[in-house]
Amino acid sequence: MAIAVAGQGGVEGGDCGSGSESSWSTTTRSNSKHEDICTRTSWADARTALVHINKGRATGSHAALWLRTKLQYQLLHLGLFSSKHAGKVIFVACLVLATFCVGLKTATILTDVERLWVEEGGRLEKELAYVESTLGPGSGNTKQILIFTPKDEGASILNPQALLAHLNVLRQATQVKIDMFDISWSLHDICYAPDFPEFDNYMLQDIFEKLSPCSIITPLDCFWEGSKLLGPEYGLNIPGQGSGIRWSNLHPQRVLDKMQKTFMGQHTGGFDFSAFADFMKRAGITSGYLEKPCLDPTDTECPLEAPNKLSQQPPNVGAELTGGCYGFAANFMHWPADLIVGAAQTNKTGHIVRAEALQSIVELMGPKYLYEYWHDNYRVHNIDWSQEKAGKILNAWQHKFTQEVLKQTALQHNETRYFNVLPFSSATLTDLLRDFSEVPIFRVIIGYVFMVLYSMISLARLTDSVRSGAGLGLAGVLLVSVSVAAGLGFCALLNLPFNASTTQVLPFLALGLGVDDMFLLAYTFADTADNINIPYHERVGEVVKRAGVSVVLTSVCNACAFFAGALVPVPALRAFCLQAALLVLVNLVATLTVFPAIMSLDLRRRNHQQMDIFCCFPGNFSDHFITIQSTKAPSQTLPIHQHVPHCEEGRPRLQMHQRSSSPQSDREHAKKKVVTRALPLPGSGTVTQVVHPGHLPQTQDCWGQVPPPQQPTPSLESIASAASSRDLLDRSDSSVNNRYIGCGAILSAVLSWCVSIWSSWSVGLLCKEVYGPFLMRGPVKVLTVFALFASIGAAVWGVSHVKDGLDLTDIVPRDTPEFGFLSAQQKYFGFYNMFAVTQGNFEYPVKQKLLHEYHEAFTRVHHIIKNDDGGLPEFWLSLFRDWLIGLQNSFDKDWRDGCITQEKWHRNASEEGILGYKLLVQTGHVDNPIDHSLVTEVRLVNNEGIINPKAFYNYLTAWVSNDALAYSASQADLRPEPRPWIHEPFDTELRIPKSQPLIYAQLPFYLHNLADTATITACIEEVRTICQRYEDQGLPNFPKGVPFTFWEQYIKLRFFLVLALLAVHGAVFLVLAIVLMNLWAAALVVLLLALLVLQLFGVLGMLGIKLSAVPAVLLVLSVGVGVEFCVHVTVGFLTSVGGRERRVQLALQHMAAPVLHGAASTLIASVMMFFSEFDFIRRYFFYVLLALTALGILDGLVFLPVLLSLVGPPAEVVPRLHEDRLPTPSPPPSPAPMSHSHSTSGRSSSRRQSSNISSNNRDRMSSSRSSRRNSGGGRSSMYPNLPGMHGSNLSLTTITEEPGSSCSRSSSQSLRSSHEIVVEPEVVVETTTTPSSSVDGQHQITTKVTATAKVHLELHTPLGGGMEPTVRSSGGNVRRSSRHSSSNRNCCNPSSSTHTTNSSSTSAGSGQTNSGSSSSSDAEDDEQNT
Repeated sequence: MAIAVAGQGGVEGGDCGSGSESSWSTTTRSNSKHEDICTRTSWADARTALVHINKGRATGSHAALWLRTKLQYQLLHLGLFSSKHAGKVIFVACLVLATFCVGLKTATILTDVERLWVEEGGRLEKELAYVESTLGPGSGNTKQILIFTPKDEGASILNPQALLAHLNVLRQATQVKIDMFDISWSLHDICYAPDFPEFDNYMLQDIFEKLSPCSIITPLDCFWEGSKLLGPEYGLNIPGQGSGIRWSNLHPQRVLDKMQKTFMGQHTGGFDFSAFADFMKRAGITSGYLEKPCLDPTDTECPLEAPNKLSQQPPNVGAELTGGCYGFAANFMHWPADLIVGAAQTNKTGHIVRAEALQSIVELMGPKYLYEYWHDNYRVHNIDWSQEKAGKILNAWQHKFTQEVLKQTALQHNETRYFNVLPFSSATLTDLLRDFSEVPIFRVIIGYVFMVLYSMISLARLTDSVRSGAGLGLAGVLLVSVSVAAGLGFCALLNLPFNASTTQVLPFLALGLGVDDMFLLAYTFADTADNINIPYHERVGEVVKRAGVSVVLTSVCNACAFFAGALVPVPALRAFCLQAALLVLVNLVATLTVFPAIMSLDLRRRNHQQMDIFCCFPGNFSDHFITIQSTKAPSQTLPIHQHVPHCEEGRPRLQMHQRSSSPQSDREHAKKKVVTRALPLPGSGTVTQVVHPGHLPQTQDCWGQVPPPQQPTPSLESIASAASSRDLLDRSDSSVNNRYIGCGAILSAVLSWCVSIWSSWSVGLLCKEVYGPFLMRGPVKVLTVFALFASIGAAVWGVSHVKDGLDLTDIVPRDTPEFGFLSAQQKYFGFYNMFAVTQGNFEYPVKQKLLHEYHEAFTRVHHIIKNDDGGLPEFWLSLFRDWLIGLQNSFDKDWRDGCITQEKWHRNASEEGILGYKLLVQTGHVDNPIDHSLVTEVRLVNNEGIINPKAFYNYLTAWVSNDALAYSASQADLRPEPRPWIHEPFDTELRIPKSQPLIYAQLPFYLHNLADTATITACIEEVRTICQRYEDQGLPNFPKGVPFTFWEQYIKLRFFLVLALLAVHGAVFLVLAIVLMNLWAAALVVLLLALLVLQLFGVLGMLGIKLSAVPAVLLVLSVGVGVEFCVHVTVGFLTSVGGRERRVQLALQHMAAPVLHGAASTLIASVMMFFSEFDFIRRYFFYVLLALTALGILDGLVFLPVLLSLVGPPAEVVPRLHEDRLPTPSPPPSPAPMSHSHSTSGRSSSRRQSSNISSNNRDRMSSSRSSRRNSGGGRSSMYPNLPGMHGSNLSLTTITEEPGSSCSRSSSQSLRSSHEIVVEPEVVVETTTTPSSSVDGQHQITTKVTATAKVHLELHTPLGGGMEPTVRSSGGNVRRSSRHSSSNRNCCNPSSSTHTTNSSSTSAGSGQTNSGSSSSSDAEDDEQNT
């Protein structure tokens, strides 16, 4: 219990606004405020710490305190400005934040993998940019895939029933149509189909165009039933063949022979049947599907040519699928078995005996090719045809295909009930990525609502609606929410694209980090709002000054960490880090400007004692006081003039003005009445005021009301057993309420008990009383250190089990067909397309041999699908060469037969021979393109297989246009596109246009068995090695394909992650080292952050989470979140006074609550991710953030305190006299008095004069102090006025000068206008109580307490003009007092205006009780500093 004594002098001064303190204001609550100045000096006021150091009372870090003083000064004024102009600040902030929120309309969400995960400025980005600039956006083909697997895992699917069910579903799905832009679109309109030669005969051209089937890669091509997928939809009428011709009954060779006979002797528009026959032979188009076995030989349409038609036996499916299947053009359409059959098992002879999956692929044109294909067609002339519309048509058809597959699966349940039918398309993947990247608005709203509820509950006080902070928490969360929206809008205005990381994580992360700072300010505000030692208008500024440094430090560390993370050149990671950094800065600005304005409004509500949240209604507060009266009034009662109390806003005081009738009455000792008051929450303790019996206030003061006179006085037993006067009141109330026990008494008691427990519990109290002392025990420290090393070992083990990669199945909801497809595709096939691209700046005609070697080099890549003979499929240059060889052979035959001469050809020459002649006479020169002599001098292809280099591009023009099927099958996609030129046998024009030199060509490959990231990255590195080797030989090339776009990032991902983490930790270390000016503390925090990253990395391995860009983002993010856990405790440790263990306990006492609430807010903000439909969100975000929060609490509140207690850095302030606290700071030198008439020239008396100070000097000193207080200048909130310092009528028994206070510090003291003395006052308090059981006060108990304290006082010289004291050297002329001893004359330089201290001697007699008993106790403390 803290006791403040006010004697007859009372408290002089005017109203409360003058800055006077009440006589009873020294309370337990107030002492806690002074405790901050003495035990957490640099936290509460760094300037005070500097003053102590300058006066030699302490040592410490000047640089750190100087910088903190500057920061606190700026933050103080920022808080004062926001508090003074609260309405304006909130209004302007609303306008600015709303303006930024509008920027969300311009936000763009990226789902393109190439733009999200490809390294910026890296090799892959340059390669993709080259492809896009050469081919154009939207180039290439897209695919529609259907996979069949057995429902019984492990069962074989190699049976005719499975293939027939596969056929029925696929056939119905490929027949779907969509109506868009007033046009009906079918598969034949949008599919990728091989090109046939163009003819001048319209009828034949129309026949071949309708017979040209779509390219469908399917295991059904091994059987006759595969022809049912090729169409055409309506049977054709072919002359000589009748009507109803489809691929299911078409024998191409027979049809050509019959047509040749039919049109023999007729005009065919120059159509050469023999040349077309050679084309079909070269393409492998012979009998079509008629000679393939039937899956159902009982089918009436099964042709007689089928090998099992007559036997009616089902085919051996495995044997037929061995070696793969062939399309209608066997030489150009070979589907390897690994491409169409999954998990195949073979016998000793290599024949497939069982398999678990079948795969069919329908190839569609890309948006660019579809647009170009229909660009000149009359069907699209009236719809403003564009590439965008082409893309919409493709997406719509793909969705319709998927829907039809699912529909047919349900309709054909009897056939498909044993199989999993799994469709997939690129449009579906795009939609999944788009859905994955969309902002989960509902979850965000629910998460924010939970955060609002949590903040309100954690800051609310159920028993005190006035001092409750629920409304403050509500406003704080709403402010952070708006700040997050504004920050995202600001990012959108800066053209920072949003992605899945931004939309799924950033809203929750930014909310958690922003609420952390809000909680710290709110808890500091709760501790400061009721501090009557701080002027009302400065309290909000004091909150910002104290907590703002930590807020700025953590926010700047987070921002720097995220900015450093943006060094990683992955666009998705870079955008996330930049957006997170900007959001942190926006939250910081809003927290330090707008939230203080909100606190100012809440402070006004508290002052007017209005209810929390519902501020229009008066609130109830838990202030009570008990009056303990004596039975007898003193014999001499002094008159008292009570005034209506004037109160500074928000600072309740008890104002009593009294006048003494004579000096003798002032010095006369009399028994005094004691008023004990219970303090408001949060706090525990009482305040006791000693006044004259007649001076008790009977009117309402600013704190509460005087209790009714009939209220019973507590008994002595109740006083002895009570912890505070609040307990006395509760017992008194309960004694009254016991008379009115009703039916709900038990429930009411239980509720009251729960509310009291809730109200009295706090994290800080728990840390102070239980957790802190427990953690500082020796055995606990040892166990904690062992646990620390154990966690490091476990983390290392987990890191060793982390694999790289990101499965597409992770980003797809588990209950969707897409998830089943991706799982099956990854498990059974691992199939991907790949292209080896050759670039420009390469002499293709001259270095053909190098191109062939480059193609053959890929034979050594294990995962590339080979032909039956173990070789690779032909590529464009080899097909081009083979075509020229065929022409050369035809020419040689016609030359030998005399059909062709050097100058011309005859009518009987073959079409191919004529074309060969035209090619041979090409010189390759524009000025002289034709040379007939070359017919006998050159060959199209020499003996080494090298095409004639001089006429290479002339030959290329002819090949692309006249061997279209081979060119389309090669998928070369040559750029620039060769000029079209169709050979006409009767055209005598020999000049063939020359194509432009190639700058782009590609070689297609199929990759398989790429089931995991390790395998894929190994394949990528193998391919990259080949490409690099030929790059060194002068062939510019690179690989292209989905594996390289998606997975190449993993090759350097760990390098970039380490780079980002080093940059982040370096940035945090730099910021902490600069702000704290303590390398030791900065290194310790960075060490803990590195430990946190290592632990989280290990958790990834334990949870089976693979390392991809998303976990990499979270690992970088963990550094920023970890700052919130570590920095607050470290700052609390540095700013506390005392030994390591004491400072650790103080740091936990004051910082554990904000840290825990910050952790809870982060967890609550992310808990809604658990309810996402994406398993990826739960595993990669929620679980990781949950682990991060738990590890942050473990490291910040367990490991860090123990490390600080063992190897922590020294405190910023180290006292010289006492280890655990600094002396209470002296007030600064007062400014010159406004009126000199009130000043006094008396000096401090020595020990010999201490007991005889005249009343005139005492009156003058009171007047001087009053004048000094009212002068208005020189008061600083950094030096709080201690209650009872002025006007106390204490018994000053001894006053002496401090020995050594002059000579020991002569050099420093000579620079100050101050003088130190020692005062040893003796205080006597006599308390008389009347037990409640006494009648008419007949039984009284008197308690007498005598206390003597040794007090150091420092007397300052007033400075003129109200200026701050400055340190300057003393002049030569010094006025010395003759009353100073000779030993001090050369050291002391007291000013002539030094204030004198008055003293009066009092004596206390032993109080007698009516019952004859007496109780007396003396307490003496000669070492206490006040």
